[in-house]
Amino acid sequence: MAPQREWLEHDYYKELGVTREASSEEIKKAYRRLARELHPDANPGDTAAEERFKRVSEAHSVLSDPAKRKEYDDTRNMFGGGGFRAGTGGGAAGGRFAGGGFSGGAGGAGGAEFNINDLFGDGAAAAGGGAGIGDLFGGLFNRQPRSGGTRPRRGNDLETETTLSFRDAVQGVTMPITLTSPSPCTTCHGSGAKPGTSPRVCPTCNGSGAVSRNQGAFGFSEPCPDCLGTGSKIDDPCPDCNGNGVMVRTRTINVRIPPGIEDGGRIRLAGQGEAGLRGAPSGDLYVSVKVNTDKLFTRSGHDLKVTLPVSFSELVLGTTVSVPTLDGTVGVKIPAGTADGRTLRVRGRGAPKRAGGAGDLLVTVKVAVPTALDEASTEALRKYAAAEKASGYDPREDWGR
Repeated sequence: MAPQREWLEHDYYKELGVTREASSEEIKKAYRRLARELHPDANPGDTAAEERFKRVSEAHSVLSDPAKRKEYDDTRNMFGGGGFRAGTGGGAAGGRFAGGGFSGGAGGAGGAEFNINDLFGDGAAAAGGGAGIGDLFGGLFNRQPRSGGTRPRRGNDLETETTLSFRDAVQGVTMPITLTSPSPCTTCHGSGAKPGTSPRVCPTCNGSGAVSRNQGAFGFSEPCPDCLGTGSKIDDPCPDCNGNGVMVRTRTINVRIPPGIEDGGRIRLAGQGEAGLRGAPSGDLYVSVKVNTDKLFTRSGHDLKVTLPVSFSELVLGTTVSVPTLDGTVGVKIPAGTADGRTLRVRGRGAPKRAGGAGDLLVTVKVAVPTALDEASTEALRKYAAAEKASGYDPREDWGR
């Protein structure tokens, strides 16, 4: 079934539960909510939910693409209130708008009539994003058909998202992602022809998808009536995709997340988007990445940050402390007399860089004050305080001056 015929039969806004005035963000949110609710993984064995999930995916594939959404709206506006009807006109052009649709006349010269099934039937030019109304009327001014205008067009780009742990995002990971979207038919491999057969070049238009005719003083270009504007003929259509070369199915692909990707980053997978009709190139898949927080580490570009709890005596006397990294531990030397809050830098132990190497590990020391001491520790601390005072040390000597 050609997409435009499906458009007339299905209200995609109703499928997603949004109004015709819904913004792109509202459409995306509605789709994500329904996709989570209806996904086959969440409804094992529920064929009704699976069918609804496919319809929702089809609706989103159209309404999420601004150009395709406009074409969908225009199609429903033009043909929803009376359709495209064949008729007889009087005069050279013989066409008129009536009853919300277009009545195309044969004209005084007795030219060919248009039929809605010729435009929107199985395998029509529109099935591949082919000739629109502008192409039909372009010949009134002796314009040549647009090059490739009737050819099957590239599939839409798709977008999905995935969530990674902090460490997977820093170190990189290969992970499977499951999608339900229009994909090349597995039976005919996207050709639209029954296995064992192949499409052939239309002999009427020599593969151009359009023919020209003269009517009085005007020249008309119109979809080829033999191949319906596609430029090729399928004598024996594939029984599984009805000759479109595309079917909605669930597939799993492995996505390689490069090391060092940040929250909000996007990965482009060429040719993994929505399949084009009748073997046309597929669109691309964009994977948006959300990165979870980590209990120890944060990031600043390629540098990793960690806060290291230390005791007062460790800062005063100095020590070497074992600090965790993403791939083990590293010894960090704390010089004697280190101030609380100082940041120490460990070279090359941060996040990997695409050009090679890695950022640094930034270790900030923070004194951990004990909330309870035993009698021996308390007495020792009192003696230290007395000795400190006797030495003349005053931490607030220059404070406030």
